Amino acid sequence: MVVKSAAGRLRGSAVDGGAAFLGIPYAAPPFGANRLRPPAPVTPWAGIRDATRPGPEPPQVAPPAAAGPGGAASEDWADVNSAFAAVPKAAPSEDCLNLNLWTPDPAASGLPVMVWIQGGMFELSSTAAYDGSRFARDGVVCVVINWRPGAEGFLYLGDGTANLGLLDQVAALHWVQENIAAFGGDPGNVTVFGESAGAMSIGMLLAMPRAKGLFQRAILQSGAAHHVTPAGDALRISRHLAGKLGVPATREAIAGVGVQRLLSAQAELKNELLGDPDPERWGREVVASTMPWQPVVDGDILPDTPIKSIKAGAGQAVDVMVGTNTDDWRLWLVMSGALGGITDQILTGPVRSYGHQALAAYGLPAAAALSAYRTRYPGLSPGELLAAFQTDWWMRIPAIRLADAHVNPGSGTYMYEFAWESPGLGAVHALEIPFVFDTATTDAPLFGSLLGPEPPQELARTMHAAWVDFASTGDPGWPRYALPQRATMRFSTESRVVEDPRAWERDLWKGAR
Repeated sequence: MVVKSAAGRLRGSAVDGGAAFLGIPYAAPPFGANRLRPPAPVTPWAGIRDATRPGPEPPQVAPPAAAGPGGAASEDWADVNSAFAAVPKAAPSEDCLNLNLWTPDPAASGLPVMVWIQGGMFELSSTAAYDGSRFARDGVVCVVINWRPGAEGFLYLGDGTANLGLLDQVAALHWVQENIAAFGGDPGNVTVFGESAGAMSIGMLLAMPRAKGLFQRAILQSGAAHHVTPAGDALRISRHLAGKLGVPATREAIAGVGVQRLLSAQAELKNELLGDPDPERWGREVVASTMPWQPVVDGDILPDTPIKSIKAGAGQAVDVMVGTNTDDWRLWLVMSGALGGITDQILTGPVRSYGHQALAAYGLPAAAALSAYRTRYPGLSPGELLAAFQTDWWMRIPAIRLADAHVNPGSGTYMYEFAWESPGLGAVHALEIPFVFDTATTDAPLFGSLLGPEPPQELARTMHAAWVDFASTGDPGWPRYALPQRATMRFSTESRVVEDPRAWERDLWKGAR
C-alpha cells in the first residue's frame, strides 16, 4: 500500500480498520546544524520509504526514581509502578520528529482528522503507547506525533528562540495541512487532542499566533492553559544548566554538548529541584510544578500567558472540549509512595519542609486551605487531601477557567469529568486514555491490568464515540458549556450530565493563581 506525500512515496501496511503509515518524518532531524533550532523542512527522498514500523522517539531523561517520606516507593503500589514501567517505548534517535498515522482508506476523501499530542511532563515524548486504529475503524484519520521535550525542546536563553517543542507541534500540523488529503483526510476538519502536557500544549496552541488556522477543534484532557514558566525563571534554569555543563549560556555552546551529557545534566538539575525546592532559587511556578522545562512566555511564540490570550479572544473560532479526572493527581502520590506519609505539619509547613508538597507552594494560605478541604472532605487522610488539592491546582481550576474564558457565540465549548475508578486506585491521571482510544483491555499499553478484571467496555464505546462525534461535527452529544449552568458530562459506568459540579472548588480558588 503506497501513498505519495509531499516529500516522497510511503509504503504502509494493512491493519484492522484500515491502513497504518508509521514513522513518517514531518521535519528534518533536529541535531547537527539543526540542534536547538526551530524545526527545518524534511529533505525529500527518492524511491519508496518504508512506513511499516514506528519511528524513533526523541532523546530524553528517564523519570526520576520515585521516593516517599521513607525514601522508597510504596511496596503496596509496586504494581502501579510496574505497569507504567511496562508502557511501550521506541528507541531514541536523532531522526525523532516523526508521526504515526492510521486511516480508514487512503483513497477516501474528506474524512475528519484527529492529531494526538501525548503527555509526559514536558520531559518525555513517545508515540509507541498509542494505537489509533480504532479511530480509523470509525472513519477518522488519526495522527500521533513526536516532539522535542526537555531542554532540547524548551531551553530558553533570551536570544529570540524559544518553545521549540511547541514549534515542532506546529510543524506537524503544517505537515497535516499539506499531506493529509493523500491519506483520505480533510485538512479543513482537524481536531487536536491530548492529555496532561499534551493538553497543556494545546492550551498553548490555542493562544499561539503561529498555530492559528491549523486546527478547527481541540480536546484537552487533564491540562489547560495556565501552567507556563515566566521568562526570567526559565532563563535562570537554563543558565543553571549551562553551569552544570561547564559551558557559556549560549545556544551554540549548549548545542555543542553531546546528547548524553546534556541528558545527564538535565537529570542532575531535576534532582536538585526535587531535593531543594527553594522558590527563591527556582521560581514559585517551577517549584509547585517540579517541571523545569515547561513552555515559556517569551513574548513572541507565546505573547502572554495563554489563558490571558484566550480571555482576550485567541482561539475563539475553535470548538473546545476540556475535562479532568476526578482523582487526577492521586496517581503521583500513589506511585511515589508519599500518599501515606503526608501529615498536617508537612501540608502547612514551609515549602522546603517536604519537597514541593507544602500547600504554600500553590497560592492559597496553607492553614485556611487545609481547613477548607478537611471540612469539604472530612474522611480523607492528609495525603488524600493533598491529592484533591493538587488535582484542583493542576487540572480542575485551569480547566474551568479555560472553559469560562472560551464561551462565545461563534464556537462550541464542552466540559467533561472522567469519574470511573480503577479498583483501589481511583479515577486518576491518564486513566481515561484507553477509554478514549477504545483500548481498555487488561493488556492495554496504558494501565492494562490496573483496569481490573473486566474493564467497562460500554464506557469505552461511549467515550470513544463522543470523541469521534466531536471531531466529526463539533458536538460530542451533550449540552454546550455556558454560564452559569456549566453543563458537564460525568463519564462513569452510568454517564450523565451534571450542572456546575465543582462550584465549591471554583469559589475557593477565586482570585488565586
